[in-house]
Amino acid sequence: MSQLFSHYAIGRLNLANRIVIAPMCQYSADEGKATSWHQIHLGHLALSGASLLIVEATAVAPEGRISPRDLGLWDDETGQALAEVVNNVRRHSSMALGIQLAHAGRKASTRVPWEGGDNISPDQGGWQTLAPSALPFAQTDHPPSAMTDADIEELKADFVAAALRAQRIGFNLIELHAAHGYLLHQFLSPLSNRRTDQYGGSLENRLRLTLEVFQAVRAAVASDIPVGVRISGSDWVEGGWDIRQSIALTKALQASGCDYIHVSSGGLSPRQTIPVGPGYQVPFARQIKEATGMNTIAVGLITEPEQAEAIVATGDADMIALARAVLYDPRWPWHAAAKLGAKVDGPKQYWRCEPHSVKDLFNKE
Repeated sequence: MSQLFSHYAIGRLNLANRIVIAPMCQYSADEGKATSWHQIHLGHLALSGASLLIVEATAVAPEGRISPRDLGLWDDETGQALAEVVNNVRRHSSMALGIQLAHAGRKASTRVPWEGGDNISPDQGGWQTLAPSALPFAQTDHPPSAMTDADIEELKADFVAAALRAQRIGFNLIELHAAHGYLLHQFLSPLSNRRTDQYGGSLENRLRLTLEVFQAVRAAVASDIPVGVRISGSDWVEGGWDIRQSIALTKALQASGCDYIHVSSGGLSPRQTIPVGPGYQVPFARQIKEATGMNTIAVGLITEPEQAEAIVATGDADMIALARAVLYDPRWPWHAAAKLGAKVDGPKQYWRCEPHSVKDLFNKE
């Protein structure tokens, strides 16, 4: 039996297989509101046969957007627009839906990637960004403002308010974004956090904000909604965030009731040197799982069914996440099931598409 297509549970959420669709920014929102693009994008991914689809990084405040086109969940308008998309997707798919809540910090206020992705300063139509310390991501960026105690309290309240909106919309899972050089990651890494108060300096202090945000969200939402965290296992820069600190963070989150860790890497510094290759981030997930026993999701150039099967079967991670690979091939789970001799969920309207060489691919119960 394929381990990739075996059942798994994250907290009280039961999943049909170990395939997750990772959050992927679409830069297609209208003042934070989901649009018809999200309807199309999420709709076809929800027919893919994966067990869990996590919606892209969704800003908890307007100034937390990476770009002006980022999805948001900071008021009733943004909540209603996303609820309409989710409700339409659910009419045609039983796939579990999660959402990643985020704040970009000093990496906010940028142009969309296909327009270069450069920082937009306030005098060019952007906005003043926030960070743990007044250190820009790139030397040419407009410097962020170091967050005050009041800013930090407001941030925690914003995460809680967005999480409660996500719960009302009906999301099955909530993920907090503490990876890729965004705000929570900026507090974690000594490269971006030069504070001298309770949120900076020692590892214990640098973990504090991520833990406080997690604890506040966990306490606010229903116990049957799993809450996890996406982290970068390493900054890939000497003297930066690394796997040792990632394990310490995971243990602290675990003690606070965290349901899973989604392990990525990088994104904090332009000086990063990443040895990109097939499954290059999987060792981070393996080390975290071995050290903590936490439910882990591995991501990063996982492209082949046999590769994904091996990651789960050997215990390197409990689940695998697909990003670019599933954009390129939105039926990746179907094709993996066919290769591995497994069954997969698919809409009854498509059951007739089975190739002659593949029999009984779809669950038809």
